[in-house]
Amino acid sequence: MREAVGDGSRFGVGVEYVVQDEPLGLAHAVLTAEGFLGSDPFVMYLGDNLLQGGITDLVEAFRRHEPDALILLTPVPDPENYGVAELQRADGDGAGHVVRLVEKPSTPRSDLALVGVYMFTGVIHEAARAIRPSARGELEITDAIQHLVDGGLRVEPHIVRGWWKDTGRLADMLEANRLVLDTMDRRVEGTLEDSQADGRVVIEPGATLVRATVRGPTIIGARTRIVDAHVGPYTAIAEDCLIEHSELDHSILLAGCSVRHLDRRLESSLLGRNVKVDREPRQPRAYRFMVGDNSEIAIP
Repeated sequence: MREAVGDGSRFGVGVEYVVQDEPLGLAHAVLTAEGFLGSDPFVMYLGDNLLQGGITDLVEAFRRHEPDALILLTPVPDPENYGVAELQRADGDGAGHVVRLVEKPSTPRSDLALVGVYMFTGVIHEAARAIRPSARGELEITDAIQHLVDGGLRVEPHIVRGWWKDTGRLADMLEANRLVLDTMDRRVEGTLEDSQADGRVVIEPGATLVRATVRGPTIIGARTRIVDAHVGPYTAIAEDCLIEHSELDHSILLAGCSVRHLDRRLESSLLGRNVKVDREPRQPRAYRFMVGDNSEIAIP
């Protein structure tokens, strides 16, 4: 986060960092930041969530309606994997009001999952101090919000109408990548040498394609070099990568990756920063890996 955002100056904001030393729950994270937040209203946006259209309109609604908390909800097919809200429906067009919130219930009473974006006033600090750790040893934000509900404070629900992705799994990350790439317009600012870029393709300044084919929607980062290669749709390649004598599609490559001399297509993959994938022609042929924790490798 510090590397990506820095002090916020290039975004026109000032950024300070508050470190939660132990993973003791989202409500604990709120308490950790209390000294910085004071009694001011604030947004808590979980970093693995992606929300179509952003939150500007929701922040304006929070300011306009002045509830004690505002939560975002969306229908999901597997509510047992999320925090779930039960609403008492209102007459007319309103979403109703929150009756109960439960974290990952075994038998959900609703299909409305909590989206990882919350807006709170300072009363949430008292609520977070009032609750006890859950069975998994964490101070759950759902319990803190339930404390507000039980105390008669106003928790306003908003149903998310556009898409929302929780990107905690590879499939979700790839789907989020697809959704974002589908919103792009074509922009080619790099160099194409005997190459073809079809469809909604973004090629950043300093990127170079040599005898390559790129089919959109796809984004190629600055200073990336693609030589004698094919890049298929729904692929996001960050800056300073090298793709050589290979094919790939429906994948995400972070900065500094190298993919070279593969004899099969690389697809539906996520490569972290500075990852190198290379096929060595020497005999006898063997697989050789250096793999981080909790990784997955699929070999045909």
